[in-house]
Amino acid sequence: MVELGAALRSYTVDGRPVLHGFDADDRITGGRGQILVPWPNRVGAGRYRWHGEDLQLPLSEPEHGNAIHGLLRWTSWQVVESDTARAVCETDLWPQPGYPFHLRIRAEYALHDTGLEVALTARNAGGQVAPYGVGQHPYLTVGTGTVDDVVLTVPADTWLRTDDSGLPVAEESVAGTPYDFRAPRSIGATRLDTPFGSLVRDGRGRAVVRLAHPSGEHGADLWLGEGAEYLQIYSGDTLPEPQRRLALAVEPMSCPPNAFVDGTSIVALEPGARHTMRWGITPWHG
Repeated sequence: MVELGAALRSYTVDGRPVLHGFDADDRITGGRGQILVPWPNRVGAGRYRWHGEDLQLPLSEPEHGNAIHGLLRWTSWQVVESDTARAVCETDLWPQPGYPFHLRIRAEYALHDTGLEVALTARNAGGQVAPYGVGQHPYLTVGTGTVDDVVLTVPADTWLRTDDSGLPVAEESVAGTPYDFRAPRSIGATRLDTPFGSLVRDGRGRAVVRLAHPSGEHGADLWLGEGAEYLQIYSGDTLPEPQRRLALAVEPMSCPPNAFVDGTSIVALEPGARHTMRWGITPWHG
């Protein structure tokens, strides 16, 4: 973890990288490990209406005319707790043009025998009801060189068809599409920058995305727990070389793209109220 944006920098188990992260002195590119608050993904044209007020966010994805991935990726967070297996960072999201609300954000990373667990909590520290969403942008690797040979399982019954700006235009069944990974199969040449919904959960209430090495001998499960209702998977096709298709971004999200505009799964965070999203990674050996 780093203080810049409280981004998740690296995770290695038994000498094998689980995350395709970055070195301590590297610039963060491609959203690598970043926390996405107070919205994940995109807001079309950066414009939305909240409680009768029209608001305009900075267009941080100018090539598509969108506001992307929130407002805290390039801010300093403070480490408030740490030991060998746990780190907690906090920061304030202050009222500003386009988002006139005050949130206190807490990111907790904890290592257990079973893997890494992450809890992202927002508290409304202001006096107005605030629109809120959250996500995170880790890239996972199972050591295949590129994502083409990764055997992927995604427990989602629907995908969101998007336009050229990455904004959803319809939610459709994955059945019969290139985005049906309900049964494990290799990614191959499939290009993914795809939101998924209707997540199927296990008895613990978790939706588990599995990445497996083609040998079947090892892999990693990314689970989505409380507050994580949607998922974005990105195969890195638009990243600059040599990063292209080296790792798979598996992004837990509380809401889908453009939720500030259409209201889908947006949290109306009352003054003093809290929202938590939990997710984690469980590496495994066959």
